[in-house]
This record gives sequence, C-alpha cells and structure tokens, in this order.
Amino acid sequence: MWMLSGFADEISPDLEEQAALLTELGMSHLEFRSAWGTNVLDLDAERLSRAKEVLDAHGLEVSSIGSPIGKIAIDEDFGPHLDRARHAVDVAHHFGAPYIRVFSFFIRPGDDPDRHRDEVLRRMRALADVAERGEVVLLHENEKEIYGDVPRRCVDLLESVGSPNLRAAWDAANFVQVGVRPFTEGYSGLRPHLEYVQIKDAHLADGEVCAAGRGDGEVVETVRALRDGGFDGFFSLEPHLSQAHRLGGFSGPDLFTEAWRAFTGLLAAEGIEYR
Repeated sequence: MWMLSGFADEISPDLEEQAALLTELGMSHLEFRSAWGTNVLDLDAERLSRAKEVLDAHGLEVSSIGSPIGKIAIDEDFGPHLDRARHAVDVAHHFGAPYIRVFSFFIRPGDDPDRHRDEVLRRMRALADVAERGEVVLLHENEKEIYGDVPRRCVDLLESVGSPNLRAAWDAANFVQVGVRPFTEGYSGLRPHLEYVQIKDAHLADGEVCAAGRGDGEVVETVRALRDGGFDGFFSLEPHLSQAHRLGGFSGPDLFTEAWRAFTGLLAAEGIEYR
C-alpha cells in the first residue's frame, strides 16, 4: 500500500500546527524539513528532542529528512558540507527516518553543467559513502539549476556512483520547470533508480506550480505506471502553492489541504489504496 507523507513546514512554521493538520488529514508520516522557522539540520539538541516528543504525541513518523545537502554551488568548499551530511545521518537516526533528501550542487548561471561532471560524481560518491556507513538512503531530487536537473544527468549520476544508498526522488514539477515532460522523457530511464515520489505539478508555459494533475507534470501517467509496475513506497506532498524559493516553499493549511485533496482524489479515481 502506498504511503502518503508531506513537507509539513508548508503548513506552518510551528511544528504543533504541522502535526495537528497532518493528523486531521489522516496522514501518518511527514518529510521533516524545518520547524519553528529553523531547518531540521540546524535545530539544537533541545529542539530535536522537543520535535520528537511532538511527533510521538501525534503518532507521526518521519519518512525522510528534507535536508539541503547539495544545495551549495559546485565551486564552494565541500569539506564543511560533508560534515553537515554526517550530522544529517545523526538527525535521521534521531527520528528513525530511513531517507535523507539531497541535491547535486548548483551550477553558476551561464556555466555548462556537464563541465563539472567529475567533481559532482566525486562529491556524490563521498555523500554515498557517508550514507552507507550510516545505513540510510540518500534521495537525489532533480532540482532546477543543479547538475541533476534533467533526466539524462540524473541517470548518469545514479549509475556512475552506483550505490544502493543513493536513489532517485522524482519531482515532476521540477522537471517541467526545466522544460522536460516528466513521464514521456524521464520515466523509463529513471524507473530502475526511483525510490520516492514528491508530489507537485507545474505548467510548461510559465513554470507556475499547481496541485497534482492540474499541470503538465504527467502525474496521472506516472501514477498509473508506478501502480502497474508494483511500486511500493512514499509519496510526499510538496505543494509550493503560495511561495517557492531555493530552500523550500510554503502553502499554508488551506492550500496544503487542497494539494492533499487533489492527489488523494487522483488516487481514488485510479482505484489506488493509500494510507
């Protein structure tokens, strides 16, 4: 049965408010990106403990740490960032999360991403080593302006690193925003690496984000293919219906609920069970 999760900081900066709405919607998991206006990797020990208490009180589990690992420029110092990745593993263990979201480094405007392939692979291999030692799985999200923004480079990255602890997180809206028709142009190549699905959609004409099934992200086609192929994993709502920026987005409780209704309605129409 498919599991629903979501970037709960899109509901509210306050973790109690995040947890309350997730519980009201019948969700059992969240993707932990931030609480109280602070990224999860920057919460001190006291707030990490408090966060665990809040989630436990609501019966919520963490599907993935929504980290910003890999969201630095490819020419920035990697050493401190690798230390931050090790901390991310500790945070994942604290919450019992099996996954950590990562990215493959911003490329400066006007630069050719392929020129940085070797350095990207070196860094991603180092991150995979951290994940292997920590027994967690890194989920590479296809994001705008990073090396792995289009299917070709995503597949190259995952196959070249070749680690079972580095897998793909599928984001249809991000593909649309770089001019890719996700299912038509990306699904077959990425399916062997696909571990986790982030749910948001967008319009090819202007890149505007919208609820699942209302844009050009070929969400219905992707869901059908995943069902028919026996996919069993997480689908994480990341609506971005009010704000979007390099480190995340925001929707508010009403728009987050709208995103939940759009996706669960799509699943119901396809006869797909979820929890």
